[in-house]
Amino acid sequence: MTQPANRLDLPDAPVSEKGRGITGMEYEIIGTTMQAVILELDPGETVYSESGGMAWMSSNIEMRTSGRGGGLGGVLKRAVSGESLFLVEYTSQNGKGKVAFAASFPGRIVPIRLEQGQQMICQKTAFLCAEKTVSLDIHFRRRLGAGIFGGEGFIMQKLTGPGVAFVTLDGEIFEYDLAPNEVMRVDTGHVAMYEPTVAFDVEMVRGFSNIFFGGEGLFLATLRGPGRIWLQTMPTSNLARALKPYLPTSSNG
Repeated sequence: MTQPANRLDLPDAPVSEKGRGITGMEYEIIGTTMQAVILELDPGETVYSESGGMAWMSSNIEMRTSGRGGGLGGVLKRAVSGESLFLVEYTSQNGKGKVAFAASFPGRIVPIRLEQGQQMICQKTAFLCAEKTVSLDIHFRRRLGAGIFGGEGFIMQKLTGPGVAFVTLDGEIFEYDLAPNEVMRVDTGHVAMYEPTVAFDVEMVRGFSNIFFGGEGLFLATLRGPGRIWLQTMPTSNLARALKPYLPTSSNG
């Protein structure tokens, strides 16, 4: 049988990873530099994202937008942090359904499998979507130095299990397992995610010549083990600074 004249025979995006959540959800991560995660839901199964996160979905997926929990205190925290005040739930009706979420920046979508009560700390804009059993909250860095000089600010995101969540990290991703009291010093924008057992702080770069001629800024993040850390090669803020000289500027003339 001949193909319709208007059909483009394009190759499918490569699948980089497949898996299953604790609720029965099946997922596959597709693409290379601009990835998406496609979730297949059983009837009645629900996943959620922050508003504006969905890319496409089958016709039997029902959307429901609601305010996030936490009472007045939670609303105030989210308002201060700039986080979305709303979550969107996606539930499959009348059979299996599919819903996809796409990254908005070149990088990697990383699935995180969390056990009951297990937590993960990630950069503020990392959360993409999760099973309904996963809790999403705001995490404030406790130390003043980390809060003021931590590159992306002192506000991060905290995910609590059980369940599978998906985060988007910038550029290529490198993982390290830090031993107790082992320290990794990192440019603050390259800290993507870490386990809560890791101590995060910010320290000033030592040495006059390093401060003024090193080109790395005044501060570095220190990540002290034990625990696993995820570092990213291309923070959005770094890319924005690199592109700034090439962007047109308005003139007063």
